[in-house]
Amino acid sequence: MDLKKFNNEQQNAITHGDGPLLIVAGAGTGKTTVVTQRIAYLIEEKKIKPDEILAVTFTEKAAEEMEERVDKLLPYGVFDNWILTFHAFADKILRQHGLDMGLPIDYKLLDQTGQWLLIKKNFDRFDLDYYRPLGNPNKYIHALLKHFSRCKDELISPQQYLDYAEEIKLNTDSADFVQKLDLENLSAEEKKEAMKQEIMRVQEVANAYHAYQQLLLENESLDFGDLINYAIELLKKRPNILNQFRKQFKYILVDEFQDTNTAQYELIKLLAAPKNNLTVVGDDDQSIYRFRGASVSNIMQFKDDFKDSKEVVLVKNYRTCQEILDKAYEFIQLNNPDRLEDKLNINKKLESQQQEKCEIEYAHLQNQQDQAELIIKKIIELKSIDKDSTWDDFAILTRSNDSGEFFNNLLEQANIPHQFLSLKGLYSKPVILNVFAYFNLLDNYHESPALYKVLTSVWLNIPEQDVIKLVYLAKRQNKSLFEIIKSIDLIKDLDEKTYTQIKKLLNIIEKHTQLAQKEKTSKVLVSFLYDSGYLQYLKKNENKENQLNLSYLQTLYKKVQDFEKEDADVKLADFKQLIQLELAAGESGSIEIDLEAGPEMVKIMTAHGAKGLEFKYVFIPDLVDRKFPPDKRREPIEIPDALLKIHLAKGDVHIQEERRLFYVAMTRAKQGLYFFSAQDFGSARKRKPSRFLIELGYGVRDPEKALEIGRKPDKKKEEFFYEVPKRFSHSQLSNYETCPYKYKLGNVLKIPTFGKFQFTFGDTIHRTLNQFLAGYYSASSSLQKDLFGNALKEDYKKLNLDDLLAMYEKNWSSDWFENEKQEKEYFEKGKKALKNFFEDFQKQKPDVWVLERPFKIKVGDYMIAGRIDRVDKLDKDKVEIIDYKTGVSKQKLSTEDRRQLLLYQIAVEEELGKEVGNLTYYYLEDDIKISFVGDEKDKEKLKEKILSQISEIQNLNFKPKPNPHVCGFCDFKEICEFKRL
Repeated sequence: MDLKKFNNEQQNAITHGDGPLLIVAGAGTGKTTVVTQRIAYLIEEKKIKPDEILAVTFTEKAAEEMEERVDKLLPYGVFDNWILTFHAFADKILRQHGLDMGLPIDYKLLDQTGQWLLIKKNFDRFDLDYYRPLGNPNKYIHALLKHFSRCKDELISPQQYLDYAEEIKLNTDSADFVQKLDLENLSAEEKKEAMKQEIMRVQEVANAYHAYQQLLLENESLDFGDLINYAIELLKKRPNILNQFRKQFKYILVDEFQDTNTAQYELIKLLAAPKNNLTVVGDDDQSIYRFRGASVSNIMQFKDDFKDSKEVVLVKNYRTCQEILDKAYEFIQLNNPDRLEDKLNINKKLESQQQEKCEIEYAHLQNQQDQAELIIKKIIELKSIDKDSTWDDFAILTRSNDSGEFFNNLLEQANIPHQFLSLKGLYSKPVILNVFAYFNLLDNYHESPALYKVLTSVWLNIPEQDVIKLVYLAKRQNKSLFEIIKSIDLIKDLDEKTYTQIKKLLNIIEKHTQLAQKEKTSKVLVSFLYDSGYLQYLKKNENKENQLNLSYLQTLYKKVQDFEKEDADVKLADFKQLIQLELAAGESGSIEIDLEAGPEMVKIMTAHGAKGLEFKYVFIPDLVDRKFPPDKRREPIEIPDALLKIHLAKGDVHIQEERRLFYVAMTRAKQGLYFFSAQDFGSARKRKPSRFLIELGYGVRDPEKALEIGRKPDKKKEEFFYEVPKRFSHSQLSNYETCPYKYKLGNVLKIPTFGKFQFTFGDTIHRTLNQFLAGYYSASSSLQKDLFGNALKEDYKKLNLDDLLAMYEKNWSSDWFENEKQEKEYFEKGKKALKNFFEDFQKQKPDVWVLERPFKIKVGDYMIAGRIDRVDKLDKDKVEIIDYKTGVSKQKLSTEDRRQLLLYQIAVEEELGKEVGNLTYYYLEDDIKISFVGDEKDKEKLKEKILSQISEIQNLNFKPKPNPHVCGFCDFKEICEFKRL
């Protein structure tokens, strides 16, 4: 491994031997490079197996990026790796060993929606008084859930909370309790009443926390906080399992260590002991997620917890010019003494390795509009001067999404390509508001505002003057707008299109009203999108806006599906109530964004969202009092200090966190950093400059005159950009082979589709077989030991046909079946298939080696992912790959059928190092197995085919291949203009 290209500090970090290591990695110092290079070094030079290294980080995207980087560094990529998020790691070990502590391995993992539904359905179990407003009894559900989540971050169990509540009830003189209440100005009687109410409040929260945890267990469910907490409990209560993982993970690495919470750090300490070959990488100055439970005290405490740890400080910055680094360093030192630099007596002053000239400017304007116009003028000026720059080099970093929306509108007016990267705000997007308005109509036809919203929608395309006339008639006749359009034939002098479109609207409203009463919300949503012509309109008018609209609809569709997973009986009315309560609780709908998608654009985003990114020119606006930094916001329900395990900072925690956030914003810039403030933000009171400007050494300047935007960029025809996947699967490539246009609609535009009962049926069979086999073989696993190291009783080996069918019945889902008769027919078909399977299983007693095995393999420079149903051992060296099929058996396998199993063969041979003796399709209903095996020529031919297909996809070749035998079964036949039926 060639390490000459790395500086001395990076080399020391990469080649560190055994024992704990703290890597303090400042902004732009190559932190991710060091982490991935260290993993590669351990594998290549120290001959550590990939599954003996645990690397954890915080987001799926970060884990994927780390995995891809390591793959590229090693000649054959990394297989059997444990590069995961904290939650994915905990979930993985609980799925394997949950039975050892009484958890079902098929537990449901609830997201926020699932948690909310669980509490709502069991609201009477919570006996709320203090947190039960008369007008809206469900209002505080989100606040309670957030509080429970924070408690789990801090490793505070329901029992500890109950004990604390009992303690303050018995000891009202508790210093922490009294100090928190601040009773100084109250009379003796008032103090007594205040203390009584506080005791009742704490008792109520403690009881609610306990009730919530009981509900989770009763419903065989966990939330994300439970994953970490139960993983810790498992390892503490089952030392045999703890020892197994300690033996397995010879080295542990934690990225972004400053963002860990108390529970996550405890999990890592448990796993690392006693050898403590633990490498943590982070920067206390970039700890900005306290609101999500992150504890900067962890990185501050590391050297105390690991006395013999080494530290490597990375200060050579490869991103930013020195002048900006100096300004940022001078600023962040105001957080001393609560910084590692002060605590460890180390030097964290960053040294730029760049030679580009720097520019730092500050402007104070009259008002918010002037501020925005000056920023736009500066962007245009820099773009014209710096010929090498692209729009991607510019970023406007705001403290809040509200400020970002303001810039979004002005950049639109200025004809500057831009992207507003808000992680929130789905529910306020026009395309989503149109859907919600239509949903409201299905509940109440006479809700005129909702109907007006629908009538003015682009997909109806009704002339504006006709809508105005209809509204006028409704007001004049004192009728609802719906009553007016019901009599559309009696209204004269409307456009012919208006009559047609309103009749169409009335028909689909009637159809979907009936649908909403008996079907799931997902079916109502997809039916509306197809029947209305909305999807057809968005697909036909391909531009940046409609590409985003399709992504918003896909996000909403996924939210609806997640909602339905938690409760099979929820209908549209329930979903609408969830949205209303989320809005009431301040939730605005999360949005999934991809920074690498789209043509080059100026980025508008929050400082939080910019962490980990870099831009040539960074603009930080709204630097005024109460905007950046904002006022301190208390948690709706705060955790009592007495229950916290972290070391509280000496200074103002809120200002320190905001200072770190501002530091992160500053250090995103490479060459230009521009600060802006204004006096007038639309209120009567003039705004004072932010305290951060004063701390940076800027005084208040006289407001400049309002500046013109200057020459706007020419309005050119927008270059449309398709975001193609970065990873591929067999099913995706199979779709492309069938019809490239189908691939585009499904995998590029990601248009929502109706579900298929065949997929529901197949998924149920697969889950049942996996559950049965996992249970059957778990008894003989060497990993299943009790506290005393004795083998567990082989109860699972007694599983019989009745158990298998009981699992099937429990897993059964009614999703997407057309009627009860069809559902019953398939249910019986499934029972027959499982009986066939069980009879064959009893005769063969296969040596099952792997179940539901996910894989990722490199083909050329691309990653191909998939999942294998089952791998059986044939003998010591050979295995058989089995793929279950729930459809009709075939006499002869097609080329496409063979490709799927050939891909699995490549994965097993390259990833697991086993020779494949058989590739088998197991047709369960007919009890037929068809087998073959590929040779080297077959595998090479498949790889060439894959690379050829990906090349076509990368070149955006989405030419349709209409075929009557294919189009009739296509998900998109209703909106495809090329179909042949």
